[in-house]
Amino acid sequence: MQSTVDFIRGKIGDFVPEIALVLGSGLGEFTKNLIGVQIPYSDIPDFMVSTVKGHKGSLFFTEIFGKKLVIMQGRFHFYEGYELKDITYPIKVFKKLGVKTLILTNAAGSVKKDLKPSDLMLIKDHINFTAKNPLIGKNDDTLGERFPDMSDIYTASLRETVKTCAKEENIDLKEGVYIMTTGPSYETPAEVKMFEFLGADAVGMSTVPEAIVSNYLGLQTIGISLITNYASGISKEKLSHKEVVEMGNIATEKFTKLVNAIIKKL
Repeated sequence: MQSTVDFIRGKIGDFVPEIALVLGSGLGEFTKNLIGVQIPYSDIPDFMVSTVKGHKGSLFFTEIFGKKLVIMQGRFHFYEGYELKDITYPIKVFKKLGVKTLILTNAAGSVKKDLKPSDLMLIKDHINFTAKNPLIGKNDDTLGERFPDMSDIYTASLRETVKTCAKEENIDLKEGVYIMTTGPSYETPAEVKMFEFLGADAVGMSTVPEAIVSNYLGLQTIGISLITNYASGISKEKLSHKEVVEMGNIATEKFTKLVNAIIKKL
């Protein structure tokens, strides 16, 4: 990890990011008009490379409202063949770089009729339906404790801040529970029915590993889902990744407005 951190610091100099933002599928346009230092994942020692369409695949260091940020333009997924420790490696690197707050975003399918495509959902909790955990293995006591508490993964005080931002910006923000499956296949109607019974509001294939590690590292964490479609069985439409990317483009303005307001308030 030290070689990764040293390489990045060699590119950004004395720039110390305080906020990390992970952009999910279709949300890459957030950085469109920003100026900063961009480092392709392929250049960074020990970093993975994103293989999913709609994920640019680089770290972007910039300043917004006087706050220093590192932005992941695309994330890594378990279904790409990576281990969870590889997927969450960037979060540990961010901690070493000085990050205190992590904003996780994703594209998700709605498990309930009243959560509609193009809605933004603040994640209040999650269900890990992968039967895997990124903290499995020998623990590094310099990063976090062996058995971390998970009762406040998505920091309660920051959720209130996000709600305030949404209200001030006149954005209809929902709140709910996110459930993660491994993918890459979409869920069956029977599985979606089960997820609703378990208490989930939205389903996706990311975010949970990063949130677990963020909590483990002692970072404050915010999670936001862009609802791109109804999950299988909720509507009769066939699901496709193209739909996910297109809905991301449609919701870019609303998403950008909310995230900018959050950054300004942090």
